[in-house]
Amino acid sequence: MNKDTLKFLTALTENNSKEWMDANRDWYQDTRKGFLVTVDSLLEELKKAAPGLDGLRPKDCVFRQNRDIRFSANKAPYKNNMGAYFSPGGKKSVGPGYYLHVQPGESFLAGGIWMPAAEELKKIRQEIDYAGAELQQIIEGPTFKSAFGEIHGERLKTSPRDYSADHPHIELLRLKSFVVTHPLSDEEVLSDKLVETCMQHFAKMTVFHAFLARAVDDAEGGEGII
Repeated sequence: MNKDTLKFLTALTENNSKEWMDANRDWYQDTRKGFLVTVDSLLEELKKAAPGLDGLRPKDCVFRQNRDIRFSANKAPYKNNMGAYFSPGGKKSVGPGYYLHVQPGESFLAGGIWMPAAEELKKIRQEIDYAGAELQQIIEGPTFKSAFGEIHGERLKTSPRDYSADHPHIELLRLKSFVVTHPLSDEEVLSDKLVETCMQHFAKMTVFHAFLARAVDDAEGGEGII
């Protein structure tokens, strides 16, 4: 990671326009190249423990800097962060994956499945109905809870169809995303040990990912870091 990555993203946030980006294209390219180097190093470490990632290249994992502004009230053309998602199916995978988000003062790691499609959401809820106690045990484990807190994601205000309001795992069934996060300080992001830090926390997601992968029938996505 280039040491001025966060400085660049701060400047981009304050000057989010095509004119500014064109004038600072070299700075952007250098910063992005440094991010790709970090992603490459992290991907190589992940591949050692999760063979399902073998076919991925850094460019398969890194999100574009341009924003899709077609249907957005916010017309800023560029994201004020850099992100990479690691999953056997790439950025469009239906199974669980690992995510690195770099943004000044707001960087974090994440894992799980964000906003699964209706078919996958139905499968996850079926697995919770059948083995909710297992998922509850995973997310309430002291190591997991200390690293990630609770599962993040939008929730239904009522019970999902076909499930009773007094279901023992109704709070899990109401979730529409199944994501856990861990914050990263600016110092951690710029540290030479960033990849090591990421791997330490990604490893704690292994059993959580295995549960989700089993639910959506994604065997490769369940191959964890051990």
